[in-house]
Amino acid sequence: MAQVQLEVDPRIANRGYAHPEVLVSTEWVAEHLDDPNVRIVESDEDVLLYELGHIPGAVKIDWHTDLQDPLVRDFIGPEQFAQLMSRLGITPQTRVVFYGDKNNWWAAYAYWFFRYMGHGPLSIMDGGRKKWEAEGRPLVREVPSYPPTEYPVPTPNPELRAFRDEVLAHIGYRGRQKVGEGKPLVDVRSPGEYRGELLHMPDYPQEGALRGGHIPGAANIPWAQAVREDGTFKDAEELRQLYQSQGVTPDKDVIVYCRIGERSSHTWFVLHELLGYPKVKNYDGSWTEWGNAVGLPIER
Repeated sequence: MAQVQLEVDPRIANRGYAHPEVLVSTEWVAEHLDDPNVRIVESDEDVLLYELGHIPGAVKIDWHTDLQDPLVRDFIGPEQFAQLMSRLGITPQTRVVFYGDKNNWWAAYAYWFFRYMGHGPLSIMDGGRKKWEAEGRPLVREVPSYPPTEYPVPTPNPELRAFRDEVLAHIGYRGRQKVGEGKPLVDVRSPGEYRGELLHMPDYPQEGALRGGHIPGAANIPWAQAVREDGTFKDAEELRQLYQSQGVTPDKDVIVYCRIGERSSHTWFVLHELLGYPKVKNYDGSWTEWGNAVGLPIER
């Protein structure tokens, strides 16, 4: 799809990012609430938050019902994506700005999926819903309605998504046999999950696995190390030091994973979009697939 030159938020421009246009401040969003070329999208883990109050003009994307196929453990296809865009009044030139709860976990997940589907003009609101609320900015319950658009059926970009067998080859395995050196793999879960002490995160028993541990060779760099206490992203130099100190450098092919793909989307955003690493894939099957699969190697 045609690329759109995006305005850079001056509050973000001096933070050293490779692509500063992918991040906007709460101030920028407040200034663009009535911009017809911008569509603000809320995507939360708690899917009821939007109804309790949202940024004026924002539409809702429910990661479970809008982005997931109801019968197959996979995303919706390109045709359904085009229908979703039409329903939300989004054209290929519309700048979509995501925000959400949990320090933008699901906003980053939706962002990654939109990028995977080929939508070009995308941004995330730094600090997410938490920062917007903390600053006392307005929330409304009115659900906006936009005229439907003619959105072309996209072609997904396979360079952004990793599947199980690709991860196996990435870590140097053929079947159960180690046959070569592995490439950088980042486990963004908590240290307890990484060590195999937690089969699932507290309050998420439905997203557990039969085995605990991590994929062999993975470095544990929890997603939260990339953000400040208020949920905003750290500056580029801090982020570079964080990842390069563990061998995750921009000259290498990198795969990131977590539990179901939402936290790893956050880290994918940091590496691919903010730092400009050219080859980063999100393994969204993550530990709920790997830890439950027969015959796949794990480490503890």
